Amino acid sequence: MAAVGARRVIDRARERQDRATARDVASKRTAVRKAPARRAARWALLKSAARFHGRRILAGLLAGVVGTLGAPVSLLGRKLGIPVLVGPGRRLYRRLAASARESRIERDAAIRARLREAEAAADAAPETEIKDRVERPTHLAPLIPSSPMEIRVSGFKFDEAAAEMEEAARNYNPDGNMEVVEMVDNLPQAMESIAKTFLTLAERADDEFAFEKDVADGFDDIYQTLLNGVDAAEELVKVFRKVHEADIARHEDPRNGTEAEKGWNV
Repeated sequence: MAAVGARRVIDRARERQDRATARDVASKRTAVRKAPARRAARWALLKSAARFHGRRILAGLLAGVVGTLGAPVSLLGRKLGIPVLVGPGRRLYRRLAASARESRIERDAAIRARLREAEAAADAAPETEIKDRVERPTHLAPLIPSSPMEIRVSGFKFDEAAAEMEEAARNYNPDGNMEVVEMVDNLPQAMESIAKTFLTLAERADDEFAFEKDVADGFDDIYQTLLNGVDAAEELVKVFRKVHEADIARHEDPRNGTEAEKGWNV
């Protein structure tokens, strides 16, 4: 059950990571497809704004000239109480600026409408298929190298560590049975560490190394198998302590001390 639960947790984590990656890739593809239309729209809006401000500057110049030349008429209008003759320069500027603003609003609306159409066309365009994995061209390289290849192994040599464990077990000569009890008590933790070695390899093969997914699945299968060994080690601890309960009690909880317990000469 523990192995099945751990496998489900790993599968769910991979599915979440795959979904997040797919969303990120889709978002970037959409941005790339729409980038040309958005650049064109930004440039068109900048030109529209420049045109608007240019017309405002020209309106200001014309209004200044008209205001200067129409100063006597404006003065006469104030004396006679005729508002139409007052401030001809200001009225001209307001009219020209309002016209320039309305033209800009219309141009910007048309630019944004064209942008929406271009983005909709980009979304509707069929995507170029991108394969999940790169094909390995096996015909370009011989299966057997022409000269011996030097393979360097740095840091992690599992076969040597395993061989050392086997040799240590073969030559193991405990000082007493309580030393064996301690070794058995630590077996579940040791088996879990060995299992986690292959869990780490499975995760790194899937995320970091340039391996196919089947390789990561193979490491994960070994991890799941070794988890059964952890369960077996825990069961061995229970059995060992049960069948040797009296023997172990004489050492862990001696009656009247260790020296008094030795009086039974067992």
